[in-house]
Amino acid sequence: MTEYQLKEREKAILRFIIHQFILTANPVGSRNISKKYNIGLSPASIRNIMADLEDLGYLDHPHTSAGRVPTDKGYRVYVDSLMDPPNLETEVKSIVNVNFSQAAAETEDLLRITSTILSNLTNQLALVTYPKFEQAILEKIQIVKLSSIRILVIVTVQSGLIRTITLEIDAEVSENHLSTVQQFLNERLSGLRFSEIRSTFNDRIKDFNSDSVRPIIRVFVESVDRIFTDIGSDKTIISGTKNILSQPEFEDHEQFQSVIELIENKDVIIHILDKNKNQNIDLCISIGKENQDEKLSDYSLITKEYKVGDLKGTLGIMGPKRMDYSKIIAAVVYIAEQLTHELTKQR
Repeated sequence: MTEYQLKEREKAILRFIIHQFILTANPVGSRNISKKYNIGLSPASIRNIMADLEDLGYLDHPHTSAGRVPTDKGYRVYVDSLMDPPNLETEVKSIVNVNFSQAAAETEDLLRITSTILSNLTNQLALVTYPKFEQAILEKIQIVKLSSIRILVIVTVQSGLIRTITLEIDAEVSENHLSTVQQFLNERLSGLRFSEIRSTFNDRIKDFNSDSVRPIIRVFVESVDRIFTDIGSDKTIISGTKNILSQPEFEDHEQFQSVIELIENKDVIIHILDKNKNQNIDLCISIGKENQDEKLSDYSLITKEYKVGDLKGTLGIMGPKRMDYSKIIAAVVYIAEQLTHELTKQR
């Protein structure tokens, strides 16, 4: 919050200007405010207050228009103290719940449907990061025979998340051999973190020398980094490119090009999401230059953590600063809660 304390009239005018700008994407003039909102002030009085708000840095005055638009500072005051309390309508919650109920139980499918729901609901770019598996603790391994030379490895971590990986073996294997290896690996690896398993795997299995299961053990040795890797380190699902490009802001070719480049190169977005996560901010709203990366200075990000036991991921939206913050915050919060609930049900 700024040190300057806005007067009630200034708060009202700033709030109305931001509401109108969110609706129309056009600079807002004093006459527009006077006609639209019954606040008992003449256009001249409103114009004076708007000039004061501009001097204080809450509004900007585009050269081609007599109207004003909010600045990052104006949006920040609006989000912190002037917008309507976030509230998601019951019927919208029902739509979200129905979509989740129709999703597959696999973690990846749930994250993808989450991204789609969030984008469709907000008309913005939706972002979902995978939970960090680096500190995940292995609960158990299951090995399922798919064919004489192919197996499915099902890895369950203590948070309840499940990963599946298909491996090929260069020899025929029997169900009994797979069962033996499964029991051995669970005895040696259950309760360890993925990072520990990767660094000590060879030592933990070196005394298991049975010829009959050697081909199975060999494929685990060759694939240990793949099986026990942190898939969440750089994996982010982004949905809704079509939605965000339909916004008036992207009628300008330069703006259009900039958002396409951001979507194609996720590194900037991932960096910001990781930064928010490292700061242990449960719900983060960063506006324009608050994003600390010039490429994101025209955008707002609203992100929230979701949880699966002690593992955490992030979901949220990125869009033009001119967005309906109250409704979008409500959507992000509710969908994060529902995703947490759905993932917890898998445990």
